[in-house]
Amino acid sequence: MSDLQISLLIIGAAIVVVVLLFNWFQERRFRNQANAAFETPVADVLMQTGMASDARDTHHRVEPAFDADGVNDITEINEPHLHIDVNPSPAGAAPVSAEDTARAMRPATSAPVHPATSPAAIPAAPYDELIEYRIRLGSDGVQANALADAFTHTRTLGKTVRWAGVPVGATQWEEVQPWRDVHYQQLVITMQLADRNGAVLEEQLTSLCELMQATAQSHGLRIACDDVVEALERAQAIDRFCVDVDVLIGLNVVARGEGSVNLTRIVRQAEGSGMVLGMDGVFQLLDSRSEQLYALCNHDAEPFSNEVVEGQTSQGVTLQFDVPRVPDGLKVFDGMVAFGRKLANEVGGILVDDNLRPLTDTGIEKIRMQLAQIYERMEARGVPSGSRRALRLFS
Repeated sequence: MSDLQISLLIIGAAIVVVVLLFNWFQERRFRNQANAAFETPVADVLMQTGMASDARDTHHRVEPAFDADGVNDITEINEPHLHIDVNPSPAGAAPVSAEDTARAMRPATSAPVHPATSPAAIPAAPYDELIEYRIRLGSDGVQANALADAFTHTRTLGKTVRWAGVPVGATQWEEVQPWRDVHYQQLVITMQLADRNGAVLEEQLTSLCELMQATAQSHGLRIACDDVVEALERAQAIDRFCVDVDVLIGLNVVARGEGSVNLTRIVRQAEGSGMVLGMDGVFQLLDSRSEQLYALCNHDAEPFSNEVVEGQTSQGVTLQFDVPRVPDGLKVFDGMVAFGRKLANEVGGILVDDNLRPLTDTGIEKIRMQLAQIYERMEARGVPSGSRRALRLFS
């Protein structure tokens, strides 16, 4: 080995030693800076003393419990566990440096000059703890448009996501609109745990959490995610309950024998009873909220239309009643039965079930008893039929 090669080896070894010593020194200095930054916590709207005591007070709150067989019992459940991550790092993201940590602890430079409102003056966030998963964000004032990418992405996750925020200086929650010129001091993002497509999936919850952690890291926000495992257990329980009570009742008006019914007369009766024709060619009776109470559709492939041909006929019509979405369901069901009998009398037909068996008073009463049991179970679970919560679950 020549003298030149030996010299190069010595120089290389010396450089490696110097680099290692420099990295050790830098790591120690950054660690001391980070520790110093956390010795005196910055005021955190997510970790105020009042909120901590509230969490302790409600840790053993009694809530309705869902099960598969519909037993009307009430069991004690724990509040969602909170994961507090001051410097969140999503999966696959680069490690957070001391410089990033220091930046996260400084007030946002784009925040308005007026101070944030005290958390004590802000009411509870619009969060449904029975059917939603929650993520909370705190800030000294993050601009709405900084949330635009995350806001758009959450629309692609497959479950309903709601955004609510409290603007800096305000005391009320509002729906977040990322195109507005506003700064938010508190944010709550929620994902619905179940609907008619089934329970939320683990990857949907983790995707939401990772997305919001990345957003928090990018903009120096404080973040608290509810426990994913606990939320998945709730989602499965809610979904089993929904399957048990998700019932659609159909009453049919058909002609006697091999004949047909007069659609012209049926349409006139529907319009005279206050039903409106939807874009899908189905008549609907709506409540004061414009929510459907029951519907009337044609048996034939051709839907109802605005132009009715005199003497037009059909094999029959069906009245449909979406059980969990209708408030005061027994009363509405009685009204639908009465309307069905009126249609049958008008066209000389007969009221039958889906198996074409005539519906007698005894048969109608059996259906009413089953409905009453379903509605009792929904009440016991905190999901009254036709309520806002029920409309969300059965959508």
